[in-house]
Amino acid sequence: MKTYLDCIPCFFRQALDAARIAGTDEIKQKQIVDIISRLIPDFPLEASPPEMGREIYNLVGKISGVKDPFKEIKENSNKFALKLYPELKQEINNSEDRLLTAVKLSIIGNIIDYGAKNSLDVPKEIDYLFQGNFTINNENNSTTFKYKQFKEALNKVNSIIYLADNAGEVVFDRLLIEELVEELGKEVIYVVKGKPIINDALIEDALFCGINKASKITSSGSDAPGTLLKYCSPEFIRLYQNAELIISKGQGNYEALSEEDRPIFFLFKAKCPVIAEDVGCNVGDMILVGR
Repeated sequence: MKTYLDCIPCFFRQALDAARIAGTDEIKQKQIVDIISRLIPDFPLEASPPEMGREIYNLVGKISGVKDPFKEIKENSNKFALKLYPELKQEINNSEDRLLTAVKLSIIGNIIDYGAKNSLDVPKEIDYLFQGNFTINNENNSTTFKYKQFKEALNKVNSIIYLADNAGEVVFDRLLIEELVEELGKEVIYVVKGKPIINDALIEDALFCGINKASKITSSGSDAPGTLLKYCSPEFIRLYQNAELIISKGQGNYEALSEEDRPIFFLFKAKCPVIAEDVGCNVGDMILVGR
């Protein structure tokens, strides 16, 4: 996906939010904003937003001296999501369509996104889903929720690469992976980021959330908030090029891979107007679209 002009204010917001989370003072915050101001004029709109995101968070790490400013946030997200796991699993066990429920729960987990929404109250937003009106509606006919197409694609493959997004969200991914492995007999490889970037999941997050109980775990080698292939390891590129099917979670991965000619299904919640316009949906919609 290309970068839109409306992305530019968001770049500055993300930089300032990350700098504050890293504990920098106003002098360093101003330094970060000034450097980004000099980078923006030369940033091509043809590049995807995660390209600038990578620059921003590397810059914040360099100036603040904090390599993983979101570490505590990630740990808290993992712990909170794991507490929900039994209740989420029960929703699947009680459902008429286990796979559909697991898909939608996986997408619901995508609200745990501090890049798109820094003021996110994750416990409040997830608790809202369980106030007696939690329902999974079948949206097979939606142009942006291609469940039937997704099931047909699954029937044709034996193995899947699952690109992770955020910490905490990993627990919601685990629910879907367990359905793919235990109910459908698929082999799944769960791919996390190679280095800290915002609250994106790392290997330690995947292990903490129990993904290893259902699938293999590996790293893309990337330090971008999205799977930008030029920053990924040769090992991951081989895995990616030989993949029968790829499940891509989150907006960042959509931004990075939406123009790739590969068998990819994108799963995420549309959290900003730019993404919604690019996909052709409304902000807040659950997205399941394939290439």
